Amino acid sequence: MTQERVAYFNGDIVPESQARVSIRDAGFLLGDAVFDTTRTFGGRIFKLDEHLDRLFNSLKYMRIDPGMSKEQMAGLTMEVLEANLPLIDESDDYWVSQRVTRGERSSPDPKPTVLVECLPLPFAQRAKYYVDGLPIMVPSIRRTPPDSVSPRAKLHHYINFVLAELEVKAQAPDSWAVLLDVNGNICEGNGANIFIVKDGVLFTPREQYVLAGISRQTTIELAQELGIELRETDIDLFDAYTADEAFVTSTSFCICPVSSVNGATIGNGAVPGPVTDRLQKAYSGLVGVDIVGQYLARLD
Repeated sequence: MTQERVAYFNGDIVPESQARVSIRDAGFLLGDAVFDTTRTFGGRIFKLDEHLDRLFNSLKYMRIDPGMSKEQMAGLTMEVLEANLPLIDESDDYWVSQRVTRGERSSPDPKPTVLVECLPLPFAQRAKYYVDGLPIMVPSIRRTPPDSVSPRAKLHHYINFVLAELEVKAQAPDSWAVLLDVNGNICEGNGANIFIVKDGVLFTPREQYVLAGISRQTTIELAQELGIELRETDIDLFDAYTADEAFVTSTSFCICPVSSVNGATIGNGAVPGPVTDRLQKAYSGLVGVDIVGQYLARLD
């Protein structure tokens, strides 16, 4: 084993540097590709079946045949992960992604490009958000409407989010972009779903306009177990500005408290709020890792 991570690429497990996509590949040329990403906790992969269900639903939406079954994809994912685990410290974890493109666009009979790869999670870069909270800004860019491209499919076509992030980072480099939908309601950020808490009740946007994250669903299930009332409904900026608490969920963050929206402090400014704290602790119990502590251990 070298010190270079390996990836599955079109039939072989190779060093990452050898996983090279053709310049004619539709994923490169058009963003014509599907992906999904889970993570590990203590080296153990989290909800792989659920992530692969979403991957294969996205493939069906895009009419791309990956040339393998979900079970084969799961086996390759585990093989790549196990080969890469010795390259990180026991306190670290990976993002684990599967990516499938339509293949070479110029080919009369294109074969899909299939990639499975790992990337260490950015604990050090994001640790501060678990101390100070995540500042959110809403850009002028709106989320692509579902009558154009369904947000329920996880696609490589992320220009919508890229433009939003460029706008936000130019004004506030530490802020996270969360977009509104075409109706002016709070939608989602890049890989992140949003929740607010008001009078002890948890609110999150409806699935029609967002990618329903696996972490989002996990949080909903934990809220139900804890007896926290939850409503999936439209949320506008008034709701956010007057919320008692807010947080985002994502594969990497799990649950991260939000400190402000467009500079307006959420609640009394304390992070995490009591509901967020309960959910973070429940999430940690579910995955067997202190999700907050894992980030805080990387603070300078």
